[in-house]
Amino acid sequence: MVAVFDHHKRRYGTRRLRVELREKGHRVGRQALRTGLRRHGRKALQPKSFVPRTTDSTHGQRCAPNLLLDQPRPTQANRVWVSDITYLPLASGAWAYLCAFQDACTKHVVSWQVRADMSEALVTSVLQRALLAQRPAPGLVVHSDRGGQYVGNAYKALLRGAQAQLSHSRRGECYDNAQAESLWSRLKTEELEARDWPVFADLADAQASVADYFDYYNHERRHSSIGYQKPYQFHHQQQLTNITQFSPA
Repeated sequence: MVAVFDHHKRRYGTRRLRVELREKGHRVGRQALRTGLRRHGRKALQPKSFVPRTTDSTHGQRCAPNLLLDQPRPTQANRVWVSDITYLPLASGAWAYLCAFQDACTKHVVSWQVRADMSEALVTSVLQRALLAQRPAPGLVVHSDRGGQYVGNAYKALLRGAQAQLSHSRRGECYDNAQAESLWSRLKTEELEARDWPVFADLADAQASVADYFDYYNHERRHSSIGYQKPYQFHHQQQLTNITQFSPA
């Protein structure tokens, strides 16, 4: 129990810990886990209350409608991706910028990048890598907030080339892109808060830390919303299901 808890660096509470131990052949209840963790001086990280922020840029560009509004959660991989940008503090007083695209069904982070600039090129680079890696079928919806990086011509051209649909949050509606921002909440609680401010020594340190975390997030971290499966495993299963469903007999 303690070895598994320590491996996950305090990121697992009793629910995820119980699933992990059962997969390893150990059947134990949550109360027994609470008692055991307390006895060994272990305490899981406590997530903070998540409040999405709103990005209403003054770029003057026309935004797309919110195609996810009143729609059920997608049940297949590569049907909906969500994206956002967050800031990472460096020791120099400057910032690094992290952009990621995440599958809305499987929670798999399909592509990400940390750079020293927050230009449209950051977003288009990450999107291009995601499209090349995943090869989504026509009709993919790619949703983001209304930031200027997500309304540029190069970004729109990439989506058109992939026969994907552009979707933006409504003005002033902070919860329209809540899933993407929830990813940042997890990153900051489970990876950044263990570090001392200003968190990262330099850009390379930020890139290495985010790489380690997303490798863990995709391949090891269990998610309650997908039945406590791991995102990469669930994403791969979904892709195989899609191939089977749409392959000719």
